Amino acid sequence: MAARSSALLAVLVLLAVSFLAGAKADFDDQFEVIGDRDHIGYRDDGKDKGQEFSLELDQESGSGFKSKAKYLFGEFEVKMKLVDGNSAGTVTSFYLTSGESATHDEIDIEFMGNSSGDPYVMNTNVWASGDGKKEHQFYLWFDPSADFHTYKITWNPKNIIFEVDGVPVRTFKKYDGLPFPSSRPMTVHATLWDGSYWATQHGTVKIHWRHHPFVVPYKAYHANGCVHDKATNKTACPAGSDAWMRRELGEEELKTVAWAERNCLSYNYCADGWRFPKGFPGECGRDL
Repeated sequence: MAARSSALLAVLVLLAVSFLAGAKADFDDQFEVIGDRDHIGYRDDGKDKGQEFSLELDQESGSGFKSKAKYLFGEFEVKMKLVDGNSAGTVTSFYLTSGESATHDEIDIEFMGNSSGDPYVMNTNVWASGDGKKEHQFYLWFDPSADFHTYKITWNPKNIIFEVDGVPVRTFKKYDGLPFPSSRPMTVHATLWDGSYWATQHGTVKIHWRHHPFVVPYKAYHANGCVHDKATNKTACPAGSDAWMRRELGEEELKTVAWAERNCLSYNYCADGWRFPKGFPGECGRDL
């Protein structure tokens, strides 16, 4: 009996190692590591839940990953479960960026942690040709640290749509003569880092390292976009891309954006006169 139990244990260990190796191999096929490799975890339960990658933040390092592919338009989503308890100073992100130049493009979903008992702030932002400062910030209608929730960015030549669990909460439209990210291919990033200087109550509340390590799991990552080949400078779109390439919010979806603005919006750059004493950006006040 003991021999049979030992053999069964050995098989289970081998299966666990196999699933872990499969998760890591799949990760390496799609992504490059940001920060320390040993701060990224891999899990595959071999069943319906699929593969899960986790990011860790401690006093030594944060962590992250970015897609090997570059995209020019697409739809991108992931499920995340944020740091629970006192997450002050931490920043969890899912975003696209063309790089770090002064004229870069970027589309952001960032979660700014908070003290225990206070809600997370979800920050959405758009940069075009180095022009940013276009934040909408939300207190969500649920606790994003209690379970996994789906966050999605749809980016096409007409607009950028931010969704939470399938609910559109913001759309950023392209207007003639105004900056919009439409020519620079972007990679998809996910990061967990120390943003104490900025994240919580404008940097007045710092990270509490006694709570570390902070861990955020990501799963069900999905990218469906037009892939840019740097060598040929050509972009290839997948079959069925018209569904998201032409997507704009209809009347019913715009009602959910209005609902989110009424009930969840905590900051709107188009209402911050102190920040823009010489006048609001051109898209402010335009009809959706």
